[in-house]
Amino acid sequence: MANVAKKVSWSGRDRDDDEDGRAGETTPLLNGTGPGAAGSGRQLTPSSFLRIGQLSNVDLNEDVHELETEVPRQRPNEIPHNEKLLSLKYESLDYDNSENQLFLEEERRINHAAFRTVEIKRWVICAMIGILTGLVACFIDIVVENLAGLKYRVVKDNIDKFTAKGGLSFSLLLWATLNASVVMVGSLIVAFIEPVAAGSGIPQIKCYLNGVKIPHVVRLKTLVIKVCGVILSVVGGLAVGKEGPMIHSGSVIAAGISQGRSTSLKRDFKIFEYFRRDTEKRDFVSAGAAAGVSAAFGAPVGGVLFSLEEGASFWNQFLTWRIFFASMISTFTLNSVLSVYHGNAWDLSSPGLINFGRFDSEKMGYTIQEIPIFIFMGVVGGILGALFNALNYWLTMFRIRYIHRPCLQVVEAMLVAAVTATVGFVMIYCSRDCQPIQGSSVAYPLQLFCADGEYNSMATAFFNTPEKSVVNLFHDPPGSYNPMTLGMFTLMYFFLACWTYGLTVSAGVFIPSLLIGAAWGRLFGISLSYLTKGSIWADPGKYALMGAAAQLGGIVRMTLSLTVIMMEATGNVTYGFPIMLVLMTAKIVGDYFVEGLYDMHIQLQSVPFLHWEAPVTSHSLTAREVMSTPVTCLRRIERVGTVVDILSDTSSNHNGFPVVESNPDTTQVAGLRGLILRSQLIVLLKHKIFVERTNLNLVQRRLKLKDFRDAYPRFPPIQSIHVSQDERECMIDLSEFMNPSPYTVPQEASLPRVFKLFRALGLRHLVVVDNRNEVVGMVTRKDLARYRLGKEGLEELSLAQT
Repeated sequence: MANVAKKVSWSGRDRDDDEDGRAGETTPLLNGTGPGAAGSGRQLTPSSFLRIGQLSNVDLNEDVHELETEVPRQRPNEIPHNEKLLSLKYESLDYDNSENQLFLEEERRINHAAFRTVEIKRWVICAMIGILTGLVACFIDIVVENLAGLKYRVVKDNIDKFTAKGGLSFSLLLWATLNASVVMVGSLIVAFIEPVAAGSGIPQIKCYLNGVKIPHVVRLKTLVIKVCGVILSVVGGLAVGKEGPMIHSGSVIAAGISQGRSTSLKRDFKIFEYFRRDTEKRDFVSAGAAAGVSAAFGAPVGGVLFSLEEGASFWNQFLTWRIFFASMISTFTLNSVLSVYHGNAWDLSSPGLINFGRFDSEKMGYTIQEIPIFIFMGVVGGILGALFNALNYWLTMFRIRYIHRPCLQVVEAMLVAAVTATVGFVMIYCSRDCQPIQGSSVAYPLQLFCADGEYNSMATAFFNTPEKSVVNLFHDPPGSYNPMTLGMFTLMYFFLACWTYGLTVSAGVFIPSLLIGAAWGRLFGISLSYLTKGSIWADPGKYALMGAAAQLGGIVRMTLSLTVIMMEATGNVTYGFPIMLVLMTAKIVGDYFVEGLYDMHIQLQSVPFLHWEAPVTSHSLTAREVMSTPVTCLRRIERVGTVVDILSDTSSNHNGFPVVESNPDTTQVAGLRGLILRSQLIVLLKHKIFVERTNLNLVQRRLKLKDFRDAYPRFPPIQSIHVSQDERECMIDLSEFMNPSPYTVPQEASLPRVFKLFRALGLRHLVVVDNRNEVVGMVTRKDLARYRLGKEGLEELSLAQT
């Protein structure tokens, strides 16, 4: 195993409980595999077993072991990090339903009327997701507008006052101090209260929908910190947008609503109990992500396609309609509330947090001769996007190694805020690009050293929220910007946005990417206009739109969903074809150099993410070489003491156990009979579903699925369940609770075949059997994710607790 110390993850610090709230219980090692391992890179020292599988996020402070005293250790100045690494701390979600006797009996009891009731509940939940996501988006938009407006008015009045009498350095200090103070608060709540709320949240939700358990990712506290954090980040003047975090916010709302209770508030409303399992929760989180996109961009169809393309790893036709319904409700709610807020109750002119404004096809149409120009812009966007991602990659590596303490993360965020304000002020001060103020839509025109009746054009880009700057670049008339102004702004904002993404603040990368692309796209359009001596087709606003699409596509590498989002946000279908060409070109060119930004950050966190297909050169590997072994099996009728000992053994803390038919008094192991989960065993022990050895024919007390759903998702730790010495000698019959038909593969199956089965069905455990149906190994997520296609062919990642 690679000698790798632990690194900062999305959550940035240690936790006592995982996302399902199992306080004090370490998470399973290898999702149900034994301590041994097949293949290279799997040898682990005994001491490492005490830490493997803990879903606490990062341990920079001390080496924590449950039920033991904590021994403080000195924080390392540098955390070594190896990118060819797969973290053992991430576990899987149980997307495969356990079809045991209890489950089958309940499903058989559901008649047609009950099924219709369940289906109606699904639609009601989707409607509630849309309404609440729209309301959260309204809250963010209104608060940002008022707080940012207050800040810009204060700074503008100060600059106007000191321009006449001198002493503009005080204005610079005021602007930088305001920015740093606001960002400090936003960074503090993220770094010290809920680190998983950092960033846009899109990589985390993408992993969750792929089946990876990310701690606290869909908790109510995360939503509160996310909303407050993104407001403070945008008001603090960082090169960020408020649209990206809406996807995470919608997902958290969906996860909470669909469960009918809040573990954070300790309230159970006793509704929607049927949906308390990972499979149902996943589908609603997909709807929440789509509703978030819809609220952000006013693009309900784009939201559905985003959830399909970037989010959901599992999809079906029934889900499509419900997700579209949630997206429509979300954008309609936002539109209605903001229209009332702006005094146009019946206008419905605010479909999303950002509205690109309507592009008139007559004035800004395109011709067939412009198609090659658009493709060239796609190439430029792909190259600039790859450069952005490469720079951000090395910056993130630096942060992982050196800026791993919360206090340092807050200081860095404050520094970036102050530098952003300073750069903006210096560029406005040095700019001599003065434009007439008549007919201008500038919200806070700075005169500075311009003549009366004129304003500083550079200030429209820097001295504004990024969303309004994007719309200005799209729709300001030709001649509103000097080419030098656009060139300098593009260069500086590119590096500021790259530095900002990855800070410990809640923020998105969508709007900064659009703003960078709109700036160089408008510059491109102005250059074309000069070359063609002012031809009518060379409208700079149209090229600003194409540049924005090219830059965003080059950074995040989305194609289908982004095309539709841009079309819906502009309200012009005719631009669909050139936008599609630009995005496809940007993706192809960008992929040649480096991965997309979200995939890159998922890889940097060493998450066992499963892509759509297995590595193309992996047919030579079989299940026998991939699987983990040995596997801890349980007999169908097992001694309670044995079960307790197995669950309490932190050195081999499994999650799933194959059940075999065997006499308790013999050591001979027979064929596979089923599979039972750790969570199910804990519920059985908690309710003491066992009988004395001499009374095996007694009927055990009946459990219902409700007992398991009541414990979900916070299953108690095994240490909290008291089993007396007499009870340890009792027997427990697993027949009724195990899944009698787990998925299995023969040990000769090829890796692509195993991968396809595992990935398509959303499995957590895949049992490997021999020709006598005896268990020989277990395939889990990490066994498959550790193989990937590198530059030199198929490579195997090392496994470590990072």
